Amino acid sequence: MGRGRDETFDLLRRAGLEIAGAWRTEEVPPPSLAFRRVIGFETEPTATVRTDRPDLVDAVNREWHRLATDAGVLDGDGVFLIGVAGTCSCGTPGTWTRVRLTADWDLAGVLGERPGQPEFVTLSLDGDALVAATVEEYDVWLVAEDRIKERQEAAARAAARETPQERAAAWASLLEGPGPTQKLLDAWALGLSRNSVTPDELRVRLLHRSHYAMYSPMPTAVVDAVLADPDWKRRQFAAECQPNINPDQWARLILGERDERRRWILVMLAAERWAELTQDTYQKLATDPSARVRAETARLKGLAPSLARDLAADPDGEVRAAVCEPAWPHLDAPAREALLTDPHDTVRARALLLHHQLHPMPRSVYEAQNLKTDVLQRCRLARELAAHLARHGEPAERRSLANNPRLDPDLVELLAADPDAEVRYAVSIRADLTEEQRARIPIDFAPHARAHTLAWVKELHHDDDAMRRLAASSHPLVRRSVARARHLPPDVVARLARDEDRIVQLFLAESCDDAPADMLMAVWQWWDGSLTFPDRPRGHPNFPRHDLLRHADDPNPRMRRLAPDDPESTPELVARLSRDPSAEVRYRAATDPRLPAECVVLLLEDPHDHIRGAAARHPGLPVRVLVRLLRDTGTAEDAAQNPGLPVEAVRRMTERMSGPGGSVVRE
Repeated sequence: MGRGRDETFDLLRRAGLEIAGAWRTEEVPPPSLAFRRVIGFETEPTATVRTDRPDLVDAVNREWHRLATDAGVLDGDGVFLIGVAGTCSCGTPGTWTRVRLTADWDLAGVLGERPGQPEFVTLSLDGDALVAATVEEYDVWLVAEDRIKERQEAAARAAARETPQERAAAWASLLEGPGPTQKLLDAWALGLSRNSVTPDELRVRLLHRSHYAMYSPMPTAVVDAVLADPDWKRRQFAAECQPNINPDQWARLILGERDERRRWILVMLAAERWAELTQDTYQKLATDPSARVRAETARLKGLAPSLARDLAADPDGEVRAAVCEPAWPHLDAPAREALLTDPHDTVRARALLLHHQLHPMPRSVYEAQNLKTDVLQRCRLARELAAHLARHGEPAERRSLANNPRLDPDLVELLAADPDAEVRYAVSIRADLTEEQRARIPIDFAPHARAHTLAWVKELHHDDDAMRRLAASSHPLVRRSVARARHLPPDVVARLARDEDRIVQLFLAESCDDAPADMLMAVWQWWDGSLTFPDRPRGHPNFPRHDLLRHADDPNPRMRRLAPDDPESTPELVARLSRDPSAEVRYRAATDPRLPAECVVLLLEDPHDHIRGAAARHPGLPVRVLVRLLRDTGTAEDAAQNPGLPVEAVRRMTERMSGPGGSVVRE
C-alpha cells in the first residue's frame, strides 16, 4: 500500500534524515525504475551482510555509507535522493525526496519491514550513481552502480539494434509463459480500445473491460451489437457515451426495453444528449403507459407540436408540467387558460411565468406568488413592479432585474448607478446600451475570471458594422465576445490582435480563422491549448509553419518546441531535442514519429510520467522493448496504444479477454 507524502516524510525523519528542500519532480529517472536496476535477475550485489549478524543494522549502515561515499551519491553538502519501497501502491519506491544525514541517522533500522530488513534506493542528485539495499534469503544486498547515464545510453543503443528474427521472436513470446493477470488484461483493454490499429470487430470485445472504447464513434454494426447486449449496464453506458447512435438505433433501444424504469432512463439520456428519434418513436413514447416516460418525452429534441399539445392535456400533472414550456407556443387560448388554472401547483407556476413572457406581471402577482428572483429577468414586468424593485428591491432582485432585456431606459440608468457592484456589472453587459453609456458605468472586472460569450454579441457575429463598433468597446467581456467570431473584418482583427486584454487575443487565436500569424506566435509563448481548444494557437491555419528552425536554441522552451514543426527539420534535430533540459520540449520530441529508436528507449526512463507514456506509445519503439512493456502492468496500458502493434498481436491479446475460456492468472 502506498504512503502519503506526509507519512513518507515522517518515516524519513525517523530514519534520521533531514528533508533538504520542497518536494519536486527530480530530473532523474523515477525511483521505481532505479529500483528495477537493483532487483533484476541478472543483478549481482556489490556488498552483502549476513542477516544473522548480531550487529546487522550497524553493519548495513556502515556498508551503505562506504559505498555511497565511494560512488559519489552524496554531494558536497551531503544531499542525496532517497526512495523507499512501499511508498507506491505497487510496493516500489514512489517519489524521490532530497535528504541529508543527521547525526543520528539509521537507514537500515527504519527503512524496511523491520530493523535489518531494509528496502530503499539512494541516488546522486544528477542521477548518475546509486546505492540500494534489498533483502535476499540470507543476506542484505547492497548494490552500487555508477556511470548510470553511460550505461543507459549503451543499453538503448543495444535495444535499438534489432533483427527481423529478433522482432518475430519477441512477438511470439508475448503470450508465452504464465497467462496474463486480470489487472494486465484490463490494462491491455484500456490501451487497445484507444489504438487506431485495433479492428472494429475486436473493439466490441473490449467493452466489458474498457470504459474508453465506448467514447469513440463505432461502426453501425458494432453499435447494433452493443445496443443488443443482454447486459443492461452496457446498453445504458452506450446510451450515455456512444456518439454514433442513429435514430433507428435509438428507437430499437428504447422501444425494445420492457422494464419501465430502464425505458425512462433511456428516454432521459436521449433528451439530455439532444438525440433525434424517429416520428414513430415520438408517437409511441407520447402514449407510453409510464407517466415519467411521457414526462421525459416532453424534453426530446424534435418533438412534434401536435404531440406537445397532446401531452399538455395529459392526465398526469408531472407530464403537463414537463411539457408546459415546449407546448406553450403551440397552444390556443383555452389550452393556455387550462394550464394557468391547472390543479397541479407546478403546472400553474410554470404556466404563469410563460403567460408573463407576453403579459406584464403586476406587483401583486409577484409578491403573492413568492416567486424566485430569476423570474425578474425572464418575464415582462409591469412598470410599477420594475420601478419598485429598482429602488427598493433586495440586491439579488436588483441583479436579476438588471438582466431583464425589457427594462425601461430610465430604470436601466438608475441601476447603472446602483451601489451594488454586481448590479452595475449586470447592467454593463446589456445589449441595449450604447458604447458611450457602457463606458460610464463603474464596474469591477476580474481579468482572470472565467469568461462566457455574451449571447447578444454572438448573434451579431455576421454583422461587420456591429463588430467594428463592439470591438472598440470599453468593456473587456464585450471585446472578448467579439473575438469569438469565426470570421471578422481585417480592421477588427487588427484592433483585437493589439488589445491590451490578452484574453481577447487568446479568444481570437482560439476562435477566429482570420487571426494574424504574429499574434498567434505571441499567444503561443504563454498558452498552448485548452480542453475546449486543444490545438490552438499552434493548430491555427495561420500559425507560422516555416522559418521555425531558428527557434531550436531559443532560451524559451515553448519556442524550442516549434523547431521540429519546420518542414526542413530533421530526425537529428528531433533526437537532440529529446535530450533537452525542458520536459515540454522532450515531450514534443517523444511524439515525433521521426525520433530514432535509441532515443525513444531513453525516454522510457524520463523523470515525467507523460513523457514515459508517450515513449511507450511511439511507433518506433523496438519490439523487444515494447513486448516487455506490454507484460508489465505499470506500462501495459500505454504500450497497448502503440500503433506498431500488429493486428495479429491485437487479436491474440483480445482473445485472452474472452472470459472463462481465456487463460488468466487471478490476482
